[in-house]
Amino acid sequence: MSSLCVVVGATGALGTAVTRRLVTAGHRVLAVARSADALDALASRHPAVTPCVADIGSDDAIEAISTAVDAPVRLALFAAGLPVKGSADTIDPSGLAIAANIKSGGVVRLLHAVRDHLQEGARFVAVAGSLGVEPGPFDAGPGTANAALFNLMRQIGALYGPKGVTTHTLAPGPIDTPRLDAFIERESIETGASPDTIRERYYAATSLGRLPTLDEVAWIVEMLLAPEASVLHGSILTVDGGTRHGIF
Repeated sequence: MSSLCVVVGATGALGTAVTRRLVTAGHRVLAVARSADALDALASRHPAVTPCVADIGSDDAIEAISTAVDAPVRLALFAAGLPVKGSADTIDPSGLAIAANIKSGGVVRLLHAVRDHLQEGARFVAVAGSLGVEPGPFDAGPGTANAALFNLMRQIGALYGPKGVTTHTLAPGPIDTPRLDAFIERESIETGASPDTIRERYYAATSLGRLPTLDEVAWIVEMLLAPEASVLHGSILTVDGGTRHGIF
């Protein structure tokens, strides 16, 4: 029986890019998202994709994903985004709980759904973000939730490394997507700065001089399937074009 890759957030910009790379490389993908229409559209483009409608913010997702798994899991990827927004001054305080439920709770739900299907050498991967390490002033939800996710993934690594399952956390910086456009628009409203000025600041923050592309970040996920990637167990992979400035 062939192995399976499970991608949560498969219809988002990054999830779609990862799914495309995985199926092109010959992998079967169980694509998890909330929208049946978006999943059907993804599957129509990629026959190796099996849709799985589930809300990773709900415990019901555990059974929905587990039931849909029909082969040993080679890769489980959490790539769901956050709906919350705003600085500590403007965010609805309950939004922090929503962020934690999706990022931390969602990762644990994915783990519970696939843990009995993980094969030797499987990868359990979560997308966090550089804001969890170097937060900005306008991203209370993502910054706080991603910081917690770094900690949680270390815990999962300590549990599952001895079982032959490696864990990896991706920390991309801003990627040029519609999601970034929304961040820029929100910050422009909150600060009065023009969207062009804010966008140029994002570019200037990278020592590469440009933002990472979706396909570059998706390549990292595909690369983790190489046997040699086991040595990266427990790591935080900073794929941000040089946005992070800390030494460690």
